[in-house]
Amino acid sequence: MIIIFLWILMFILTFSLTLACYRFFGKTGLYAWISLATVLANLQVLKTIELFGITLTLGNIMYGTTFFIIVLLNEKYGVKAAKKAVYLGFFILLATTVIMQIILLFPPHPNDIAHAHLKALFGLLPRLAVGSIVGYYASHMVNVSLYRFFQTRYPGEHHLWIRNTGSTSISQLIDTLLFCLIAFWGLYPIEVWLEIVITTYVMKWLVVVLDNPFIYVAKKMKPLDD
Repeated sequence: MIIIFLWILMFILTFSLTLACYRFFGKTGLYAWISLATVLANLQVLKTIELFGITLTLGNIMYGTTFFIIVLLNEKYGVKAAKKAVYLGFFILLATTVIMQIILLFPPHPNDIAHAHLKALFGLLPRLAVGSIVGYYASHMVNVSLYRFFQTRYPGEHHLWIRNTGSTSISQLIDTLLFCLIAFWGLYPIEVWLEIVITTYVMKWLVVVLDNPFIYVAKKMKPLDD
C-alpha cells in the first residue's frame, strides 16, 4: 500500500508544482518546467518499481506534465506557443544528453567519488538516448496538431477533457511505440516487448486521465507574471 500512496503523492505534488510554476511565472514558467521535466523524467525512468501488480519504470508522471503543458499552451496561447515549448524541450534534452556524454569522457581523478554514479545515471546506451529524443519530438509535434484537431470538433469549455485526453492519449501511444521500437526491438522476445509497450502505455494513459482536473484549474488560472 505504501508504494500506491507514494505514487499518488508524487502525482499530486508534481502536477501541483506545475500549476504553481504557471501561477507565479506565467508562460515563462511553463517553458522552464518543460525543460526541467524532460531532464528529470529521463533520470526517473532509470528506477524500476512494481505498482498495481505490474513492473514499470518511474518518470511517467513527470513526463506527463510535458504533454499537459503543450495542451495548456495550445489552449490559452495558441499553436505557436505550444510548438515553442516542444522545440525548447527537445533542445534541452538533446543538449543535456550530448554534454553529459562529453563529461563522462573526462578521466576521473583517483580520489573522485562521483564518476561511477554519473556514469550510472547518464551513461545511456545510444539506442535508449535516440529512442527518448525521437519519441519526445515526434509525439509532442503530433500532440500540438491533434489538439487543434480536437479543438475544432469539441470547442466547448465542458469538452476540455476530451481535447486533453484525446490528443494526449494518441500522442503518448506514438511516444511509447517509437521509444520501445528504437530502444528495445530485437533485444527481447516479441511477447516481452509487447508487454513492455502495453504496461508503459497503460501507466501513461492513467496519468493523462487523472490530470484532467488540473487542466481545468490551469485553464481558469490567471498567472501573476503574464
